[in-house]
Amino acid sequence: MAQLPAVFDATQHEPRTGPPPPLPSDWYNSIITESEVKLTKKGRGDGGVVGTGEWLVELTLKVLDGPYVGRLFWDRLNLGNLNTVAVEIANATMSSICHAVNVYQVPDTSVLHGHPLMARVIEKAPEGGYDAGNDVKGYAKIGDKVSKNEQNIKLDPKYGDAPKTPGQPNPAGASEFTPPWSG
Repeated sequence: MAQLPAVFDATQHEPRTGPPPPLPSDWYNSIITESEVKLTKKGRGDGGVVGTGEWLVELTLKVLDGPYVGRLFWDRLNLGNLNTVAVEIANATMSSICHAVNVYQVPDTSVLHGHPLMARVIEKAPEGGYDAGNDVKGYAKIGDKVSKNEQNIKLDPKYGDAPKTPGQPNPAGASEFTPPWSG
């Protein structure tokens, strides 16, 4: 049970009857907040053991600023797949993320969490019984790409002006990064 500080009156708010609309196609200043290794739907060839058959990494990203601040979006990287083209695409995408956040060795995807980066998000039309949604089509370092809303977006200074590699000193002028959820 959770006691609310005030009575919530549902008659004062429109109910949400579906998912929020997708983000408009654009580059977004973002951070990876979560990551999870999952078996693919087919999950072939591994007897359910991640890393020996078809698996993916699902990333949860959060928009840092602008009119969509706080919105979440997702990307999936098919790093373990019988389709070699899917794996090549996923490896190139993972490399783009690593270069964007200056982390070049990834023993665990959590090392990618909390580093600011830009993500190119595109809007997908409804298809095959699925609602409209988003796909991520690229990653870059903060400031390397221009958002359509650039004139309205200023990255919060608490994110620093240069990402840092874990275990390395911050580049000159960069502040220590503290994820907004940690304090």
